[in-house]
This record gives sequence, C-alpha cells and structure tokens, in this order.
Amino acid sequence: MDRRSFIKKAGVAGAGAAAATTLAAPAIAQEMPSITWRCSSGFPKALDTIYGAAEVFSDAVSEMTDGKFNIQVFAAGEIVGALEGAAAVTAGTIECAHTASYYFWGQDPTFAFGTGVPFGLNQRMTNAWLYEGGGLELLNEFYATQNMIAFPAGNTGAQMGGWFRNEINTLEDMQGLKFRIGGFGGRIIERIGVVPQGLPGGDIYPALERGTIDAAEFVGPYDDAKLGFNKVAQYYYYPGWWEGGVALLNMINLDAWNALPDTYKGIVKNASAMANSVMMARYDTLNPQVLKELAASGTQLRPYSQEILEACFEAANETYAEIAAENEMFKKVHDSYMGYRKDAYLWMQLSEYNFDTFLMLQQRAGRL
Repeated sequence: MDRRSFIKKAGVAGAGAAAATTLAAPAIAQEMPSITWRCSSGFPKALDTIYGAAEVFSDAVSEMTDGKFNIQVFAAGEIVGALEGAAAVTAGTIECAHTASYYFWGQDPTFAFGTGVPFGLNQRMTNAWLYEGGGLELLNEFYATQNMIAFPAGNTGAQMGGWFRNEINTLEDMQGLKFRIGGFGGRIIERIGVVPQGLPGGDIYPALERGTIDAAEFVGPYDDAKLGFNKVAQYYYYPGWWEGGVALLNMINLDAWNALPDTYKGIVKNASAMANSVMMARYDTLNPQVLKELAASGTQLRPYSQEILEACFEAANETYAEIAAENEMFKKVHDSYMGYRKDAYLWMQLSEYNFDTFLMLQQRAGRL
C-alpha cells in the first residue's frame, strides 16, 4: 500500500470514528441518571473562599455530567448546623457535607486527622499523605464506621495564631486566658493553662468586643478581616501551630456513594480534587494583600515566643500518647501521619526550605 492510499483510507476511517463518536455522545449522556444531592457547608456564604470551595465542587460535577448530577450547596445553618454535618451525613439526612473533620473530634479524636492536628503536616504534606501516603485509605477505613466516605476538597494552608486584646510573651501570660480556638487545639492548649472557648464564627466578634473572651483564632487575614476581628483586637499572632495545613473534606453518606454509577464516582473524586486546588490558590492570592491592609490600619503582627511553642509542642505529644493508649484507630492513623511528617521534613529542610528562606530574605531587604 502506497503512502497516499494509506492516508486516504486512514482519513476515511478517522472520519467514520469521529462520526460514530458524535452520534454516540448523546446516547452516553442519556444513559447518565439524573441525581440530586444536598451538600451542607460548615461555613457561612460570607466566607466566600472557604464556602466557595463547595460551589467549585458542585459546579464541576454539574459541568462534567451535562447537568445530570446536581449537588445543591447550602450554607451552615440553612439545613444543617455548622457542627452537625457529620451526624447528618451518617444518618443519611443529607448526602454530603463540605466541612472540617476536626469539628467532630469530641465524638472520636480520630476525626481530627481528616483536617489536621497540632504540630502536624503543612498543606503540601497533607495532600501528599492523603493522596500518596496512604492517609485517605486509613481515614476512609475509619469513616466507614460512621457510614461515610470522604475526599479532600480544600485547604487553607497554615493558619494564623489568633487575635489578642493584649500582648502575650510568656507562659505566664497564657494562664487563665479565655481563647476561642477550634478543633483539637483547645484540648492541647488547655494543658498550659488556657481556657478554650468553643464559638461559631459569627459569635466571635461580639464576644471579643464585650471582653467575654480575651483572644480568638479563625483562619487567616482574608477571612478574619471579613469578620472584623482587627477592629476589636490589636495583636495578631502567628503561626497557628494547631492548624498547619487545614484540609476540608467532602464527607459523603456511604449508601449514597455506593448507589452512584462508577462514572459519577470518578467525577466526584476529580471535582473534589479541583476544589482542593482552587481553594488553596485563592487563599494564597488573597491573604497577602489583606495582610498588608491590616498592617497599614494598625494591626500589630507578633510571633509566638519559643517558650510558648515548646510548651505547646510537649503538651501535644503528651496528649497524643494518652489517646493512642486508649484508642486503637487513633493510634493507627497517628502513627502513619506522624511517620510521614518525619520523612517529609527530612526532605523539605533541604532544597525547599533553603530556596524559600533565601527569597524571603530578599523580600525583607526590598530586593523582590
């Protein structure tokens, strides 16, 4: 067969294949079932970045299914309370909750690892552990006992360490301090004399303003400024050592998940991964600008002292050991998570750390 004959026949075959695909596409679309889920966010609509990740997920699912799979997103409190997402998913009241797993650590401390624990993994390490380090498989082994399956669908990165009405420099300054702190961090910080306060995001500002609490943490510059914390507390501390890489999850009712066609399952996984990436990108873009605005308006940035960080680190390790001695699943996930942390920092302290440190020094010197 000569070259021209081959190309001619290949062209005819290619055109036929293209026509077949064109004809088949509607048939494939028609085979997709029409499904509607309800997804409750753990956050209000006003926090457009963290709430918005659920919308990114929902929109992606709809787009990839030609509108056949519709996931309706509801803000916290519209159909389920901010701290009730896991229970509602377990019961099948809703099919999905986009939320922070550590909200439910009081039910079982193992929940905390789905979002992050004090002195744990940063954002990149969290993704690596979840996707490639066996973390998600371990967590879903645990979530299955709660009639759920979960997929990463957002991350805030390392959060700030909170707004304080007065400066804190030593452990003595922390004694009796009424501090609004979320997740597992409250149990840790209580060991050094702080009185943790559990408050929803909308209740933090009035509590700070009235002096009902002395300090509060939430997320970072962009979200915190939206809630107005800088107007009632001057000192903004860092880092949020209890939230080094805060993962948000799509928690999905296991029965609803098992009822999905395999194609839809793949779409849910990929749409969740998209939300995971977009949310972090948005925070990394928005936080620097807002931080500059906060500093210009009088906010005082302060690092936690080494004394305070060391004491909290020791308190965290003691707490983990106590819980692991009593909770087999917690120990199993903890050992995997912390083992990954050890190796990850071995690598990151080389090229990554030195590359970032050099450029940070150039930025500080005004050379960037």
